[in-house]
Amino acid sequence: MRWAVLLAGGSGTRFWPLSTPAHPKQLLPLAGPRSTAEAAVDRLAGLIDPTRILVVTGATLAEPLRAALPIPPENVLIEPRAASTGPALLWATMEAQRRDPEAEVLSLHADWVIPEPAAFRQTAVAALESARLHDRLVTVGMVPSRPETGYGYIVPGPELDGVARRVARFVEKPNAARALDLIAAGALWNSGLFAWTAARLRAEVERHTPELSVALAALRAGDVPRFFSMVTPVSIDVGVLERSNAVAVVAGAFHWDDVGTWEALARVRPQDAQGNVLVGAVHAHGAEDCIAWSDGEPVVLFGVRDIVVVRANGRILVMNRADAARLKEALDTLPPEVRDV
Repeated sequence: MRWAVLLAGGSGTRFWPLSTPAHPKQLLPLAGPRSTAEAAVDRLAGLIDPTRILVVTGATLAEPLRAALPIPPENVLIEPRAASTGPALLWATMEAQRRDPEAEVLSLHADWVIPEPAAFRQTAVAALESARLHDRLVTVGMVPSRPETGYGYIVPGPELDGVARRVARFVEKPNAARALDLIAAGALWNSGLFAWTAARLRAEVERHTPELSVALAALRAGDVPRFFSMVTPVSIDVGVLERSNAVAVVAGAFHWDDVGTWEALARVRPQDAQGNVLVGAVHAHGAEDCIAWSDGEPVVLFGVRDIVVVRANGRILVMNRADAARLKEALDTLPPEVRDV
């Protein structure tokens, strides 16, 4: 009955110029020799059969993903348009239910780095079992390691059993001071790893999410283009989880990183004695706490610190590490002939 839905859309603009629309970050070896999408499928081994892994993506990435992932070609589902995670997950979940009426679904993203696959699988099993046992939508919350302002937080409520708790409330991307208060109060990061039965997700959408429920008839009839033309883009968090009272949280007992910017490489790649992360033909002398990546020609760092240098696809990027999360702002100002690679 277990199915997985792997969300693999997006262009990964915060990893420009290495990431491109045709080869975005989920297809890149950001944390090791294999892409994060390949690692995501590998991580499910022994938990969910490859024939029951569905991948949701856009038309541009469908063929590269089919070539890279050991799943049936028909399991790559192509969105007619990007409409956030709500429509994508409802569609994929109902597709799993079409093939298996008793489907239980684990939802995850293709661009995470999780170095402890066994611990991930243990938590995934706990989430799936809690979803079935309590007939709830389950989110996996990660114990924060820093006052991250780019993540949503989950405030746990009363226990349902020794594994799962009710969700008291969600908090979206707090400032640093608020994040520290939330951590002190026992809040968890909202990882985006979810579990539910197909029947429960559909019921909660019908009850709480008019942005999607208006098009359920089209989806039941198998008219995916019409479904996507009718829905209002909405995330699964905002459209369903934050509105439902049938949500539980299970704590994740593994290291998790969504590798959102170049800065994240310092958390998922080895560092040299000076704190540098160097990938490819990069040489450092007197450099400290830098991140550098070259896809070909040599790059030399001399006497610098706290910068990111990327040479890829005929472009060179140099920026302060502190500005990594703001890279998209810079890209929006570039002329197309420079930005588009």
